[in-house]
Amino acid sequence: MTSTPAVGTTTPYSETNPDPMRFKALFVIALAQLMIVLDASIVNLAIPSAQADLGISPADVQWIVTAYTLAFGGLLLLGGRIADFAGRKRVFIIGLVGFAAASLLGGLAPSAGLLFGARAAQGAFAALMAPAALALISVTFHDPKERAKAFGVFGAIAGGGAAIGLLAGGVLTEFLSWRWCLAVNTPIAIIAALLAVRFVRESSAHRLGHYDIAGAATVTLGLLSLVYGFTQAAPEGVQDSAHWTDPSTLVWFVAAAALLTAFVIIEVRSDHPLLPMRIILERNRAGAYLSSLIVGAGMFAMFLFLGLYMQVILGYSPVTAGFAFLPFSLGIIAGAGIASNLLPRVGPRPLMIPGLVAGAAGMVWLAQLQPDSDYLTHLLPAMLVMSVGMAFVFIPTASVALHGAGNEDAGVASATMNTSQQIGGSLGTALMSTVAVTATSGYLAANGGLGAADMPAALTHGYVTAFWVGAALLVSAAIIVAALIRIGPDAVKDETDPLLVH
Repeated sequence: MTSTPAVGTTTPYSETNPDPMRFKALFVIALAQLMIVLDASIVNLAIPSAQADLGISPADVQWIVTAYTLAFGGLLLLGGRIADFAGRKRVFIIGLVGFAAASLLGGLAPSAGLLFGARAAQGAFAALMAPAALALISVTFHDPKERAKAFGVFGAIAGGGAAIGLLAGGVLTEFLSWRWCLAVNTPIAIIAALLAVRFVRESSAHRLGHYDIAGAATVTLGLLSLVYGFTQAAPEGVQDSAHWTDPSTLVWFVAAAALLTAFVIIEVRSDHPLLPMRIILERNRAGAYLSSLIVGAGMFAMFLFLGLYMQVILGYSPVTAGFAFLPFSLGIIAGAGIASNLLPRVGPRPLMIPGLVAGAAGMVWLAQLQPDSDYLTHLLPAMLVMSVGMAFVFIPTASVALHGAGNEDAGVASATMNTSQQIGGSLGTALMSTVAVTATSGYLAANGGLGAADMPAALTHGYVTAFWVGAALLVSAAIIVAALIRIGPDAVKDETDPLLVH
């Protein structure tokens, strides 16, 4: 019988002597990751019901999504460091239990303020779980082929989870209540926590000093200010124009620049930084983080606007819209299986560049939508092309993000990737919403009408404009990958700094 070693000791597990419980651990980690990803999108189709039930104003409704993504993205780096030093299994379980409690609170929330607070709490506990989860995969799987397959599972969940969240949100909202979109997490998280106690091995790095609270505060407040600035720039109505140069908008951008600059200065000068510069200055990891941020911006916006198009323009019910996204999830799963097998053979770049180009092509396809476009000939092909392409991006990105990171940095390296994706999603949602509303307003002004008959065409024009911007973002990500990521299959097969479980 294999015993579980004490924290701080090195296990005999290696490529030739693998952990016998590694795949059970992967199941638990994947279950937790699915919850994390689902919660970024599961409420999208429930927003109209929650808005009506709690009397949320149109200006505040976005915070149902943004409160989660901002807390998640802003605290991920701190969560990664806590996981590294306090023990990844321990922090993983704490995150699960806290997530369960926050989800129950959100499901029972009697007011908008409490709902927003519960969503922020979900994001904070997810910020503990996510970096611990990815780091646990890295230190549990020693065989390169098995590790690639484990990352394949993780990447498939990361890519397809958002679409599954939309499906689940539509079903729960239509047949039960929007509150179940949150409360459903509670039993799942508790079960995952109990399984983690049994199957997940503890691992940690040697703690070198205190936690970088100043760095965590400045980066979180800086990102919050940046997102809020994009939000403030949005037109207040179809007869309004964007407010990019208004003092009320500019002050948030100035605050964001000052706070993020302060964060960099703190990190450079700190003996124990939240984000060691060595993590982001290595060119391959830098390419993974930048591309993850840009892809997050494009994909979050795609789900948002395509969901609105289906419900507002085509008149789909929440559950119909949810099922309409199902092929995207299936495409991600199929593509992930192919990508995880190819990754050890060809390396990351030959997968990521074609994947990003395919994703951009899918966005361009969506940019051809009209108010009466057909699902089978317009939406379905675009989603399938995009989903397979994104699978070829997600799987290698997870691997490259941890390339060459030592055991002491595994948590923060994985947190940086998750941070880039979530912050990209927050920024993309805020920016693209502003772009779409501005385009809609411009269309109505140019065509001289504000009647009901003009709105489907005007709204579609706004969504299409956002899709064009999304396509441009994915092309720019392909250029970044081509310029920065240089590691080949040998680096994927044999990491120069193998990670041992401590």
